[in-house]
Amino acid sequence: MSPAAPFIPDAAPFSAEQRAWLNGFFAGMFSRAPVAGGLPSPRETPAPLTPLTILFGSQTGTAEGLAKRVAKEAGKRNFAPTVLDMAQCDVARLAGEKNLLVLTSTYGDGEPPDNAKALHTALQAAASASEPTRSLTALRFSILALGDTNYTQFCKAGADFDLYLEKLGATRVTPRVDCDLDYEGKFSAWLNSALTALGSSAPLPSTETTATIENHKPEIVNESGYNRSRPFPALLLASRNLNAPGSAKQVHHVEFDLAGSGLAYEAGDALGVYAHNCPALVADVLAALACDGEEAVPAPDGSSVPLRRALTEFYDLGKPSPDLLNLVGATSVATGPAGVASQLFPATPHHVIDAILTRADAKLAPADFVRTLKKLQPRLYSISSSPRAHAGQVHLTVGAVRYELSGRARKGVCSTFLAERAAPGEVRIGIFVHSNKAFRPPASGDTPVIMVGPGTGIAPFRAFLHERKAAGAKGKNWLLYGDQRAATDFLYREELAALQHEGVLTRLDTAFSRDQAEKLYVQQRMTENAVELYAWLEAGAHFYVCGDASRMAKDVDAALHAVIERAGGKTADQAAAYVQALQAAKRYARDVY
Repeated sequence: MSPAAPFIPDAAPFSAEQRAWLNGFFAGMFSRAPVAGGLPSPRETPAPLTPLTILFGSQTGTAEGLAKRVAKEAGKRNFAPTVLDMAQCDVARLAGEKNLLVLTSTYGDGEPPDNAKALHTALQAAASASEPTRSLTALRFSILALGDTNYTQFCKAGADFDLYLEKLGATRVTPRVDCDLDYEGKFSAWLNSALTALGSSAPLPSTETTATIENHKPEIVNESGYNRSRPFPALLLASRNLNAPGSAKQVHHVEFDLAGSGLAYEAGDALGVYAHNCPALVADVLAALACDGEEAVPAPDGSSVPLRRALTEFYDLGKPSPDLLNLVGATSVATGPAGVASQLFPATPHHVIDAILTRADAKLAPADFVRTLKKLQPRLYSISSSPRAHAGQVHLTVGAVRYELSGRARKGVCSTFLAERAAPGEVRIGIFVHSNKAFRPPASGDTPVIMVGPGTGIAPFRAFLHERKAAGAKGKNWLLYGDQRAATDFLYREELAALQHEGVLTRLDTAFSRDQAEKLYVQQRMTENAVELYAWLEAGAHFYVCGDASRMAKDVDAALHAVIERAGGKTADQAAAYVQALQAAKRYARDVY
């Protein structure tokens, strides 16, 4: 029997990539050891490994993180995995692959992630040809699609890739799996099924092959053990309104204490925050159910808790699930993709309370009712602090969401929890770091940076500026910021003025939409300064955007193309190629939602 290979534990001071390489090296050596022990023998060849490409499309890092987990598991099951960013892949490369696992998110209005756009476009064009080439007949694949059922185009990017690969002749070995925000269970089942279908052996007891991860740099590894499933109970240090009296908005600067957490983050990362539902909304749901809140119901982990606590801490009272709509008899409600109630149809109940009230005469059993609810998920916010400049703390910039619909006041779960109900210095709130390596300041401090962040989109750029200042970066920094009114909505005004005075913030252009008769937005500031913006790009500047995906980010992207056409003297096609080259070089990055 061969001796067990040494194994580098997760707590060792190595990155994930370094641990994978070392474990693979040791596994390879010891798998060749002779039966009687002693030194490895070059004459004894281990069982051949099955090549596997793991392709990810990721906007905020979730799909990328899952792709690495796939590689780790595949390495235990006799595969030789390669993790590949979609931006580094094309149709020709896919034609040379045999086994493929695709993990991709969807964002905005059913769009693929930024790093997946070029491949998505190329596959779409090839699959839409009058006579598709069927160039992928040697390829076997399976797809995991990540999405959010609160959006009508749920998992559309994953569905697109699934369709295009099939049309080009690839063989689907297991059905596509579409995941909502609570993806762990479906991810694990899909992974086991897909690896089995691709011809894996049983898990190897003492070996782990190397996962090749292309075009990635080592990342900070949190050794604290705190993560999405085990959040750190952080003390809330501050939550203060950044808007002046008279503003139509309420944006809070929020600070958490990281003391004792062991959590590490970088500028550009996001923070996951676990909030509680509004007590007034919980009371309305209990009244509609004719319950007093003490009824015993199952929690997501299977334990028994009082109904009031379950609705406050554990279950989502937002968009109703298809199961709830069926329970209340709303069977005639039109549905969107994958059976999800579509926001395109006004008859669809907007929130759980609306669904209950459609059948106010029906007596719903509390336990049956909560089984139709989705688990309350953490909210992700762009971190607005630098670990160098704000040691032991992490900051957020959060806009409180409030609106009225069908005569009822509606509130954002986490944003109003932080703005209204969480008392600084008194409460601890579950948090975790969500790494987003695709949205980082340039590695070189000499590289110039252009940042477009209206409203709360300023959050990561506050982090960038403080980080570059603390690091002594010499590269120029240009911020384009906008909001409604300068007098009431100029977030971090004093901080930005100080950074300008210190020479950290080289240039600041603002666009306050309601300070003049004609509305003014950041994209207009871009086109007004096209010559200088293009000169910065030609000098190697990185271009960043943070904020609303459906409107602002699209308008800024269009303005960027227009700037390159006008100032660069290029055609529309040449400008598109220029932008695509920026994205491929990781010089155009977006943190959009």
